Amino acid sequence: MRLKDIKVITVVDQDYNDLELWYPIYRLQEEGATVHIVGKEANTVYNGQAGIPAKTDYAFTDINIDDYDGLLVPGGWAPDKLRRYPEVLDFVRKLDQADKTIGQICHAGWVLVSADILKNRKVTSTPAIKDDMINAGATWVDEETVVDGNIVSSRRPSDMPTYVKAYADKLAE
Repeated sequence: MRLKDIKVITVVDQDYNDLELWYPIYRLQEEGATVHIVGKEANTVYNGQAGIPAKTDYAFTDINIDDYDGLLVPGGWAPDKLRRYPEVLDFVRKLDQADKTIGQICHAGWVLVSADILKNRKVTSTPAIKDDMINAGATWVDEETVVDGNIVSSRRPSDMPTYVKAYADKLAE
């Protein structure tokens, strides 16, 4: 298992996109990675847009981000909430500064916009937030999956096969 010593966090709030949370978690676990679900509160159930519950392992304040190799931010409506938590933005900035893998899909780009790490980066997202990404200094492209340095970005659930593979490959480097 090529990711057996890798630890990743994924952040959630209400109305996350169910596929964009669970598909990457299961694929990374299949490759041996440890994935922790983190939210505002530990041991709390957050519901996805389709109603699938995700129970958090930890609260944002419980996490030492230096203990992790990567971060996954699912889309849905949750990123609009997640971008308001200073802890989440701090996770993104610290991981970016440490050149650790950050994955974002669909509306999750909003979190990277608010963390102010997109200047001169090539990314994709749902076209709905294209202007936000460009205004944050990114070069936005309409491609399934884009890898620019430590950032792996994707547009929508149908892009998951290329997105999660690229994310896992980046973690394995």
